[in-house]
Order: sequence, then C-alpha cells, then structure tokens
Amino acid sequence: MTDTPHFPLAAVVGADELKLALCLTAIDPKIGGVLIEGPRGMAKSTLARGLADLLASGQFVTLPLGATEERLVGTLDLDAALGEGRASFSPGVLAKADGGVLYVDEVNLLPDHLVDLLLDVAASGVNLVERDGISHRHAARFVLIGTMNPEEGELRPQLLDRFGLNVTLSGQTLPQQRGQIIRRRLDFDAAPEVFIEQWAHEQQALKARCETARGLLAGIELDDTSLATITERCFAAGVDGLRADLVWLRAARAHAAWRGASSITEDDIDAVAEFALRHRRREPQAPQSPTSAAPDNPAQSPQKPPEQGDGNWGEMPAQPVATGARREVPSWPKKP
Repeated sequence: MTDTPHFPLAAVVGADELKLALCLTAIDPKIGGVLIEGPRGMAKSTLARGLADLLASGQFVTLPLGATEERLVGTLDLDAALGEGRASFSPGVLAKADGGVLYVDEVNLLPDHLVDLLLDVAASGVNLVERDGISHRHAARFVLIGTMNPEEGELRPQLLDRFGLNVTLSGQTLPQQRGQIIRRRLDFDAAPEVFIEQWAHEQQALKARCETARGLLAGIELDDTSLATITERCFAAGVDGLRADLVWLRAARAHAAWRGASSITEDDIDAVAEFALRHRRREPQAPQSPTSAAPDNPAQSPQKPPEQGDGNWGEMPAQPVATGARREVPSWPKKP
C-alpha cells in the first residue's frame, strides 16, 4: 500500500474494454478478478492502480515477484515469539489487500503453488493460516488483478480458468491516441496533484457510477432465461467445467447494474461474452487429412519411392566392417 499519487483511471486514453472489465469486477468482486495480457509498456499497472479509487478502501497492494509463501499469507511474529514468549500472527500481503486491489505483475512467472494459494483465497475471501503453532483466520476480500506477457510464458490452464475475466491489450496504438497518452503522462509526471485535480470530476463520476451499480446489484435477478442462454453458448464454445457459466452470468448482471438497469438483457450477455470466454474457449481441432490418417490395412498403404528418402532400410545388404588384427586365444596348461 502506498500514498504516492497515481494516475486516475478516468484519464487513461483508450483501453475501453479493459476499463469496463475492471469496473465490472469492482462492482462484483465475486466475478473473480481480471487477467490482463499484453506486451510491456501498455499501462497495465496504471489501469490497475486507478481501479483502487473505485473501491471502498482504495488501497492498492502489490505482490512482489520473488515473494515467499510466508510473505503472501502471513506467519509467526518472531519478535513476539522471542521477546515475549507468545505465538502471534504477523499479517502478510493478503491481509493488507483486504478491501482493496491485489496486483500481481507477471503472474505467469509466479511459482504454481503461490498462484494456487492466491486464487483459492481470492475465491473464498478468507485466508486461513495454520503453522508454527498458530491458527489464524482473517478476511481477504480483494479485486485480483494479474498481468502477463504471453511471450514470456503461459499460465497453466487450470490456473488461467480461475481468473474471472480476461482482456488482451494490443500493442498497436493509433498515432493520435499515442500522442494523447504521452501528453497526459508528461502532464502527470510534471505536476501529479494538479493533474489529479483536473480529472477529479470525471474520476468522481466514475466512482459514483460504480457505487450506484453496487447498490443495484442485489436487486437484479440471476434469471433462468439468461442462464439458459449462457449455458448454451458455453457448451457451443467447448469450455471445460462450469466456472465460465457462473462468471459470465455474474458479469452480465454487473453490466446490467453498470447501465442502471433492473434486469439482465441479451445486450448485457453479449457485452461481456469475450471477457468470460476468451481464456476458456477451446480451439477447434483441424480435421485429419486422409494422408495423415493410419490405413485400416497396412498392406494397402502407398509406398514412397526410394528417391524421397523413405526406402526399406531393413533390406539393405550387410556392409563389411574392419575389426582389426585377430588375437589368438592363449593356451593355459591343464591342472594336474
């Protein structure tokens, strides 16, 4: 957590899909957070930090790439244990992130056991630590934001699925937008407080819209008609498991609340479809060509001519190999 001024989300140029996905997750954190994919220099951390302003506490906690399990979940307070002879809990990153944003940069480079633990806590909202003679439970409800550059490695499919929404940023930005991005960044770096004040009205309006949507959320029914539409489309997309159905339905409801509506419509379902399906949709397998399929009768398989390099090597004549001079077997005297 830091008090350093950060770039307001409302002032970010472009990235409209990502901003929407972040706002939907702020409206309903049960969606499961957002995984952001894209090359370096695409303001992924700037967008995640701006999201903190839309939440109640507004705190932003970063999980360092080299963090240990104790740093993440918490551990025994050694000062209390050695100085006072009592077991006491020392909070970790999960406790500090409660009520705010937990940002994991390069999540694809984290050890698998840390990602498993992190995502389990994000789903349950509770961190239970039992080790070193202590048992401690505390709330850990946060919006989980992970970023990754696919060129540096992929996430395992089962971990990828645990992120509610997935958005990809393109590295190709139009020249006009590039100019706006650079200009606003220069203005912010030159005078952060002045820049934040200039965008205070837009940022406050964005925060108020999220707060209003959170108030409407409980009154919007997760109706059977919307669920039927989503389940059919998930089946057609070939997704594994049922998490996509649940995440998609929650995201559609959050989108309806974002619009200020009282029920989910087809437009809400369509608006969040790619967020929920992109990292879960199975790629269709290419049909197997007749030449690559194994024949029913191997004797009828066509033989390639020898000039193509696939001759019958088993029929080649044996070649003489020099073995060197012959050595006589020594003659040992018989035993008496």
